[in-house]
Amino acid sequence: MDHETKERLETFLTQKGLRRTAQRAAILEAAFGTTEHFTAETLLTMARDRDPSVSRATVYRTLALLTETGLLKELDLGKDFKFYDPNYSKHPNHHHIICNDCDKIVEFESKDIEQLESEISHKLGFTIGSQKIEIRGNCEDLKKKGVCSNQTGCEKKKT
Repeated sequence: MDHETKERLETFLTQKGLRRTAQRAAILEAAFGTTEHFTAETLLTMARDRDPSVSRATVYRTLALLTETGLLKELDLGKDFKFYDPNYSKHPNHHHIICNDCDKIVEFESKDIEQLESEISHKLGFTIGSQKIEIRGNCEDLKKKGVCSNQTGCEKKKT
């Protein structure tokens, strides 16, 4: 976890009157020790690798705190569960391509899209407060091989 993220978390926990427990520390290390999107269940597994005593309830409470701080972004991809984006605070204007077959999430940034968003919002008399571009498609593997190779190692399996 980088210094800026750690500082924001410490300030937030102090303001909320919350302690930095061993379980919470394991969850934070797991959440910010990856650049991959994850579900609550995936985070629970990653945190338990660091501290087997981490509880599911603490994971869910900590996820709520992290989304409140803006350090994590909750992504609703129309599933029975949410994904969390650990790269949001460092790159708030990135976008996502999601595989329909395996739920693999790939991030991308585009100056062209940013310029187009700015032009459109200005033309319509708006100031951008937030934006979200989500592109859905199918992995090239499915087209080439008839099966998506990510299905065995993707977020879908980890949930």
